Amino acid sequence: MQQKVLNNRYELEQKIGEGGMARVYRGRDLRLNRRVAVKVLHSHYAADASFLGRFHHEAQAAANLHHPNIVDVYDVGQDRDIHYIVMEYIGGSDLKSRILSGGPLPVDQAIAVGSAVAEGLEAAHRLGLVHRDIKPQNIMLGPDGEVKITDFGIAKSGLSTAMTETGVTFGTADYISPEQAKGLQATPRSDIYSLGVTLYEALTGRLPFIGDNSIAVAMQHVSDDPSPPRMFNPRIPPQIEALVLRALSKTPEERPATARDFARLLSGQRALSEQDTVMRPVSPRPAVASPRPVPTPSTMPRATLPPPRPAVSALGPSTAGPGFGSFLIGLLLLGVILAGVYLFATGALDGMLSFASSPDRPPTGVIGEPARTTPTETPAATEATPTPYPEFPMPNLVQLDAQQARLTLEQLGLTAQEVAPRASDVISAGLVLDQFPRPNDIVTATSVITFAVSLGPETVALPNVVGLRVINARVQLEQLGLRVQLVEENSTVSEGFVIRTEPDAGVRPQRGDTITVVYSIGNKTTMPDVTNLPIEEARRQIQAAGLVITFEDVQGCDRLPEDVCANSSPGEVVSSIPRGGDRVDRGASVTLGVRGP
Repeated sequence: MQQKVLNNRYELEQKIGEGGMARVYRGRDLRLNRRVAVKVLHSHYAADASFLGRFHHEAQAAANLHHPNIVDVYDVGQDRDIHYIVMEYIGGSDLKSRILSGGPLPVDQAIAVGSAVAEGLEAAHRLGLVHRDIKPQNIMLGPDGEVKITDFGIAKSGLSTAMTETGVTFGTADYISPEQAKGLQATPRSDIYSLGVTLYEALTGRLPFIGDNSIAVAMQHVSDDPSPPRMFNPRIPPQIEALVLRALSKTPEERPATARDFARLLSGQRALSEQDTVMRPVSPRPAVASPRPVPTPSTMPRATLPPPRPAVSALGPSTAGPGFGSFLIGLLLLGVILAGVYLFATGALDGMLSFASSPDRPPTGVIGEPARTTPTETPAATEATPTPYPEFPMPNLVQLDAQQARLTLEQLGLTAQEVAPRASDVISAGLVLDQFPRPNDIVTATSVITFAVSLGPETVALPNVVGLRVINARVQLEQLGLRVQLVEENSTVSEGFVIRTEPDAGVRPQRGDTITVVYSIGNKTTMPDVTNLPIEEARRQIQAAGLVITFEDVQGCDRLPEDVCANSSPGEVVSSIPRGGDRVDRGASVTLGVRGP
């Protein structure tokens, strides 16, 4: 950048950050004499009138948003072809840098950061503003513990994961909500989802979804469940894990209803955790456990027997005294003795004994009653004895064709009945896949045997998904039981949309078959690495790659880091946007930093 002061007011002191859309400078407002941060859009965006209109409108709306957890936007302006935003300057670092340098945050700190961000989002949502790009890079951690959200205007203007007219820009797909990934409108609950991803990373030091490219990551947000964060950090309380996973629900209605609700839930769990830590008693553990004494007869406690249950008299409460029971028993014995005397005097006792000892006594039915039939009796001549059908085990018909199955049953005298055929992934078409009764069940010649023949693997009609977003196409095909293989291809078709499928729509693949879905990554090219090349050679390589240089920023050693100045010569390229190796749209603008004299 040639000039150091914008509109005679904002002095640019030092570059403190750079992204694909803008550079950020630490600066000073000369009129108010205060430190500011100035975000300067890359020059090639000045050619997009519709983009600039949205950018200025939404940045001005963000300037009306004031909250302790949101970076204040002071001004939105233009100096010739330079478009910029002036913001509150926050020392410290962003949350992403903190995680990369120090690993997961302590649980209490992560909860505090999440609660503060949720409070800031609530203030924005109440004014109708949806951030749409919540991520650790857009959360500033001040030196005094401040937590502030930045980049409201940028996110709303489609510079990150916001929806554009032609599709979805997957610049930061790591934090994108499922509905945004599918091209739907972002809502306040989309911000809650992205905050859930941010909390997951702050608590575990890792992202819930990782893929080879942004499209693959976005698809996981749509269809995959994240691993529980306690798998990677057991110190996370289960209640906090449940809250984070709730925020990561695929269905927006299952997430916290508002950012304020999410903040309150986080703060409440933090308070409970702190209270539990303070109030929980800690019992000292003995260094060596003393052996348990073995009980002996002299040391064992004596068992206490329950008191005897009182006798229950059939005559009610006893009033007759202990002699009453003896009197009843005596009467009973007297009756038995008199009966024996009577049987002996009449001779009946001898008859009973001889009857019991006789081996030739007739068979009896009821005790003491002769059987109704004798050994010489035969059944009546008119009663026929039924002839039973032979029984045999049921043969196995599975894997026979229908004709073989019928012939097998006919040879056994069995009746065959074929039922409606069914699809099967195991049994080939035309062969028996099921039968009743089952093999080895006992059947007779009167049994009716049913069997079904396989139609082979089930097929489905392949729908036409050309022109759909690749995420929606994948979901639709997987719901039909098909596997999906994604293939990228450079194309003039908008990025993220299906170009073709292999095989084509209309065929009937079997469930489980793999369908190749070719989708566009846009008309892409690779930015050559031109750092340390003479400017003439850099221009030649950039033009050969199909890119256009729109701005050359000549910088003297007074504006360059010492090591860069020492390792370069005047007229050499010291930086480029995009960077070497980046995949960019063919025809995209390139900004070069060139070492001055």
